[in-house]
Amino acid sequence: MYTHLWAKAGSAAVLTVSLCLTATACTNSGDDSSGSGAASGDNSAAAQQVASPSASASGPGCTYQSYGGGAPKLDITDGKTVVGFSQSESTSNPFRATETKSIEAEAKKLGVKLIERNANADVNTQNSQIEDMIAQGAKVLIVAPENSDGLGPALAKAKAKKIPVLTIDRTVTGTACTDYVAFIGSNFYGQAQVAADDLAAATGSSGHVAILTGSPGNNVTTDRTKGFQDQVKAKYPKMKIVASQTGNFAQTDGQKVMEQLLQAHSDINAVYAENDEMALGAIQAIKSAGKTPGKDIKIVSIDGIEQMVQNVASGTAAADIETNPRFGPLAFQALQDFYGTAGVQDKVIIKDGHFTSDNAKQALDQGLVY
Repeated sequence: MYTHLWAKAGSAAVLTVSLCLTATACTNSGDDSSGSGAASGDNSAAAQQVASPSASASGPGCTYQSYGGGAPKLDITDGKTVVGFSQSESTSNPFRATETKSIEAEAKKLGVKLIERNANADVNTQNSQIEDMIAQGAKVLIVAPENSDGLGPALAKAKAKKIPVLTIDRTVTGTACTDYVAFIGSNFYGQAQVAADDLAAATGSSGHVAILTGSPGNNVTTDRTKGFQDQVKAKYPKMKIVASQTGNFAQTDGQKVMEQLLQAHSDINAVYAENDEMALGAIQAIKSAGKTPGKDIKIVSIDGIEQMVQNVASGTAAADIETNPRFGPLAFQALQDFYGTAGVQDKVIIKDGHFTSDNAKQALDQGLVY
């Protein structure tokens, strides 16, 4: 269940989608100009969400007629039209597993003929796989990009054949409704602002922070880094970012980098990890260094996987901001709007859950994490 809120970010029209994991979280379906993202009177984990800016929509949505000079009209639910889904990373990652299952489940529900490929974190492989799906007869594509800059060859091939590409969870370089249909994902900058607030609260606004950044070359890393740095600069002058290094969104790299940072900076008492995999690695490194995560070093992360929310509930971590991977209903609704009369806006933004010591156990008990 989800509700639509129209919003505008910069010059691009944005559709903000509040994903409702409980019935009460959907009772307030109007424009939440307060920025709370929560339904009135609902204090559940699902309702405590990362805010996205709200305003009136402007301009028409992208349709098959306006996309890249025009694309053939399709009925994706006719059981004949092939829809290709390109997953960027291994489904051993809980986020990717949930994302893939969501796409598959919605395709099955709607009777969509779906073919899939997984690039296993290799952008060259993803280019080849997308081109292969086109050769296999895919007429429209849903792509979770490995990075924002590297899919030029595949996008060019799709554009030349008038095959629309809808991107989820990461953006791609290009222009909406020309090089790709739209982007569906989180407000990554807003997530990072909330993470800064959480870490400030955990450290009395005086933390010495190590940042574990994600893989370079994609908008998620850029926004999650800038959002955190901007929020610290604007609101917490006593907080100090003492180190920032990429952990490539991987647990092994996160542990290795954290070990190095702890040796180089003995004053670190706070960690901001730009995803949960790196946070889990950092926890191991902190323990190996003879320190207690949650006590000696406060940790805030982004993603909302079950293991990390459990760490929040136990006090090992201070907070975790959800990145919602359940794109299936939104992606296929966007495509139906694209091939219909409504059109789809440049960006469809999900309001994510926010897990703290106050609600993490409740969220786990209610099965609201992945």
